Amino acid sequence: MPSSETPAHATILDLTPASDAHVIAAARHLLLDYGRFVISHPAAARFCFASLEQEAANLPNSYHDIGGGSLIALIGGQPSGFVAWRPAPGPLADHAWELKRLWVPPTARGTGLGRILTQAVLDRARAAGRTAVYLDTVPDAMPAALRLYLDMGFAPCAAYNDNPVEHLAWLVKFP
Repeated sequence: MPSSETPAHATILDLTPASDAHVIAAARHLLLDYGRFVISHPAAARFCFASLEQEAANLPNSYHDIGGGSLIALIGGQPSGFVAWRPAPGPLADHAWELKRLWVPPTARGTGLGRILTQAVLDRARAAGRTAVYLDTVPDAMPAALRLYLDMGFAPCAAYNDNPVEHLAWLVKFP
């Protein structure tokens, strides 16, 4: 897909248990594509692909059933991006979400989908009365994602989870 395609051509769909089976299958494929990308980088060597496979197999329930959700972006009907969110861990759960698994495959980069998907989660967080959205990322493996988050106003914060991946950056935004 050419990177000159504008975000105006994107369709963003909430994944729910009632979603079309083909859309859910496409979201699973994107989620696993994200996992393969992450484990291919030495900086994320402790990433657990097996748990991601289980997450993908249970979509959309793996997020929907715990008070979160997930979105898939389509450009020209083609699966082009994915993001999920869930209640933040521990005492943060009552007022914050954790943004998870933002993925725009190389064929759709440059379209603005990463920003659109992240903003969609922030908008939903605000509408749900959440006061913060947290995330963690591996800057060495995903420098463009880190730049996007910082450009969107996320700020470094203390570790809020027990993610075993080394060299993480923890970020928060108050929507």
